[in-house]
Amino acid sequence: MRKIRLFAVILITISFLSNFSITAQNKTEKANPFKASVAVMSRYVWRGTDFGNSPSIQPSISYINSNFTVATWGAYTTNTQSLQEADIYVSYAFSKLFSLTITDYFFPNQDSSNDTYFNYNDTSTGHVIEASVNYTISKKIPLSLLIATNIYGADARKINSDGTIGKKQFSTYAELNYAFKNINIFLGSNLTNPNENVGETGYFGNSIGIINIGVTVTKELKFTKIYSLPLTISLITNPQTQKIFLVAGFSF
Repeated sequence: MRKIRLFAVILITISFLSNFSITAQNKTEKANPFKASVAVMSRYVWRGTDFGNSPSIQPSISYINSNFTVATWGAYTTNTQSLQEADIYVSYAFSKLFSLTITDYFFPNQDSSNDTYFNYNDTSTGHVIEASVNYTISKKIPLSLLIATNIYGADARKINSDGTIGKKQFSTYAELNYAFKNINIFLGSNLTNPNENVGETGYFGNSIGIINIGVTVTKELKFTKIYSLPLTISLITNPQTQKIFLVAGFSF
C-alpha cells in the first residue's frame, strides 16, 4: 500500500513539475527578445547592385527590447566567388514613425589586404560605418523616407588636384518606400556626385541620380494551419547601370 501511495505521489509531482515547466517555457518564449532567421534568395541585390551573381544565404540574429534593437546580418554567395558580408547594426525607434540606425558593414575577403575584422583605421579598414534615419509620414499614409550616409571607413574617396587620394565622399543614399498591404514600391537615389574628370568613382553610383526602382510582393505559403513560409519576390532595376533583376526568396 505504501508503494502505491509513493508511486501516486511521484506521478502527481512529475505532472505538476511538467505543467510548471511548460507554463514557464511558454512565458519565456513570449518574452524572449532574441530572434534568429535564415533567408535563401536567388540573388542578393542591394540598392540596385547585384552582389555575388549567385543565390545567397542570409542568416540573422537580433535582440529587440522595446524600441531598441541590436542585430547581426550576413550574406554568403553559393558560387566560387565566395562573396561574403557580415554586418552589425544598432537601431532605436523614437516613435512608430521615426528611427535612427548605425550599421557596421564588413565584407570578408581572403584576397583583400583589409580583411582583418578588428582593423578600424579609417584609411585601411574594410568596414563601412553608415548612419541612417527612417521617417514615415503617418500611420494612414505609409510613405517612408530613408536617408543613409557613410560616415566612417572604406567609403569612396575624393581625388586631390595632384592625383593623390583625398577625403571620404560621405556617400549618401535616399529611398522612398510606399507600403500597401503585401506590396512595397520603392525608389532609391545616389545623392553623391563623384568627379569623373579626375578619376573619382562612387560608392552607390558614378553619378548623382536614381539607381534603384522596384516593387516587392510578399506572400505566406501555408503548409498547415500553424506553419507557413514567407515568400518574397522583387522586380528591381537600376537606370544608371541599365540592369534589371527578378529576385525570389523565402525565410524561415
